Amino acid sequence: MYILTQNLFFPPVEQADKTGILAIGGDLSVPRLILAYKSGIFPWFNKEEPILWWAPSKRMVVFPKDYKVNKTMRNILNRHMFSVTFNQNFLEVITSCKDIFRKDQQGTWISDSIIESYTKLYELGLARSVEVWKDQQLVGGLYGVDLGNGIFCGESMFSKESNASKVAFISLVKELKDKNYLLLDCQVYNDHLHNLGAFEIPRAEYMKILLQGNILLRIKKMKQSEQK
Repeated sequence: MYILTQNLFFPPVEQADKTGILAIGGDLSVPRLILAYKSGIFPWFNKEEPILWWAPSKRMVVFPKDYKVNKTMRNILNRHMFSVTFNQNFLEVITSCKDIFRKDQQGTWISDSIIESYTKLYELGLARSVEVWKDQQLVGGLYGVDLGNGIFCGESMFSKESNASKVAFISLVKELKDKNYLLLDCQVYNDHLHNLGAFEIPRAEYMKILLQGNILLRIKKMKQSEQK
């Protein structure tokens, strides 16, 4: 396991241990977070732990262009029980993800420092939220990191009403599909994501897609620079 210093550096993802932990320490500054996500790495740690950086051998993902909504959720969406917005209340979404009770889970990994750092990313247009409303009340949502490279890295979701987080997830996938995104990164396996249609791919395959996205982003920035 690599111990980070103040230098902005991460070792190659192939150096992660069997659990998926690549490095320890460092900080949650915006430059380090951007470097991490561009490198296929994400932070995940409990409140009492030092910062842990992960690059698991398998990555839970969704390919938006291939995504199919199951019959049950199609029926729920067609009933128009919820309304959905994007990037309208990032702070309340991430705070709700922190505070929501989760069965078989002690506490939350979303600390005040996580909220502060990801809110800075949001203010820079690098993090986004999906809000699900019922009777003008926020009942579900999710947030994640979007570096503009065609890959959205989902971080956490919450639900105060049955199916609300599923509606947020499906709405995000549709938005990504409409905008020709390459991939929705769901990070690590859990049953909820599996039931939503996410699946695991090898880290090497994920890194190839990430490289493709980073190249496309560089080309996009070059063209924008030429137009100025």
